[in-house]
Amino acid sequence: MNAQSIEALLNDLRLLGDEQISLVESVRKLVKKTIPSVTEEVKYGGIVFTSGVMFGGVFAYKQHVSVEFSFGARIPDPHGHLEGGGKGRRHIKLRSTADIKAKSLADYLPLALEAARSGA
Repeated sequence: MNAQSIEALLNDLRLLGDEQISLVESVRKLVKKTIPSVTEEVKYGGIVFTSGVMFGGVFAYKQHVSVEFSFGARIPDPHGHLEGGGKGRRHIKLRSTADIKAKSLADYLPLALEAARSGA
C-alpha cells in the first residue's frame, strides 16, 4: 500500500464534502475488518482492494460513493443491492454511512473476493 498516494487521494476527496470522505473511510475500515489480508492501492481514481487478486474498490463522486466489485456479475445477490448490467462488474452506491449497514455491504465483501479468485 502506498500510504502517501492514498493520503493524497483522501485529501483531494475532502473537496467533495464531509459525507463522501466519511463514507470512503468507513468502507475502508469495514473492508480491513472483514478481509484482514487486504492491501490498498490508488488506481482508476479511487482506492482498489486486493487480497491475492484485485476484488473491488471504493470511488467517491459528488452525489455518492460507489463500492465496485471487479467480478460482481458472479456474486450472488440475496439482498438485491448490486447495481449495473455490464458483463463483469457490479457496484453498490452509498449516499450515507447508514447505507453501509442498510445495503449489507459486509456480506458482499467476502463474496466479491471469492468471485475474483474464481474468475482470475
